[in-house]
Amino acid sequence: MFTVLSEEQGNRLAQKDFLWLHLRDLPYFRALLRAVESRFYQSIELPGPVLDVGCGDGCFASITFERPLDVGIDPWADPIREAVRSSGYGAVIQGYGSDMPFPDASFGSCISNSVLEHIPELDAVLAEIGRVLTPGAVFVFCVPNQQFLNNLSVSTFFDRMGLKWLGDRYRAFFNRISRHYHCDSPEVWQERLERAGFRLERWWHYFSPGALHALEWGHYLGVPSWIMKRLSGHWVLFPTRWNLGLTQRLLQPYYDEDPECADGSYTFYIAYRQSEPAPPVK
Repeated sequence: MFTVLSEEQGNRLAQKDFLWLHLRDLPYFRALLRAVESRFYQSIELPGPVLDVGCGDGCFASITFERPLDVGIDPWADPIREAVRSSGYGAVIQGYGSDMPFPDASFGSCISNSVLEHIPELDAVLAEIGRVLTPGAVFVFCVPNQQFLNNLSVSTFFDRMGLKWLGDRYRAFFNRISRHYHCDSPEVWQERLERAGFRLERWWHYFSPGALHALEWGHYLGVPSWIMKRLSGHWVLFPTRWNLGLTQRLLQPYYDEDPECADGSYTFYIAYRQSEPAPPVK
C-alpha cells in the first residue's frame, strides 16, 4: 500500500543520496537506474516477512531499505555469496523462483527488482510467488517495457537515416546483451498477474529516453568496470568523491527527473495477491 511519509521520514529520504550510494558500488549506468528505483520504495509499505525474488548480490536491498529484508532468493551462486556478506537480508537462499522451498502463505510482501524480464517462463514464477504470499499481500516489481527498444539512441539514429533494418538489428543485439526475454506493456503484465492470482493496483512508466541513452552507452563505456570486477571483485576501485564527483554531476539531472514519465523505458508495478490462490501451472 502507499503511505504518506511523515516529516521525519521525508527529511531522512531527502538526506539519503541514493545516486551517490549506488555509484560507490556499481558501474554508473546500473547505479543511475537502481538509484531511481530505490526512491520508489520509500513510500511503499512492505509488511513482513518480506521476500526478495532475484536478490542478486544484495547491493540494492542493503542501500534501499533501512532494515534487512527477511529472505532473499537467487539461482546464481556467485551473487548469493556476495548477498550473504551484505547487510541486505536476514537469510539468503540459493534457488529458483519457480520452485521455492517455503510453505504456502509464508510472506507478507514480495519484491522483485529488475529481475522478471530475464526469466523465459514467467507463469510458473508468478504462480509460485502467489503461493508463498498471504492473501492480500503486496507484490512490487519493475521491468523494462514496450518502449525500451524504441527509445535506444543508436537504433533511433539508424531509423532516422532510413536504415530501419539496421536499427532492428541493433535493437535485437542490445536486447540480447541485456538478457531480456520480456519488454512488455502493462496490459500484457496485467494478464499475467491475473492468471497468477494477483490484482494489479497501480503502475507507472519511468526513466526517460535521455536516461536510457546514458544507460545504453554505459554498457560500452563500462567495460573497464567489468574488467575491474573480474580482477578485484569490486566494480569501483576508488569510491571517492574526487573519482566519482563528475560522474554524479552528469547523471544528477536524470536522477532528479519527474518519477513518472509517459515515454519512460521501464515500468513499476504494485499488485496484490487475491484471496483465492491461482490454479497450479501445468
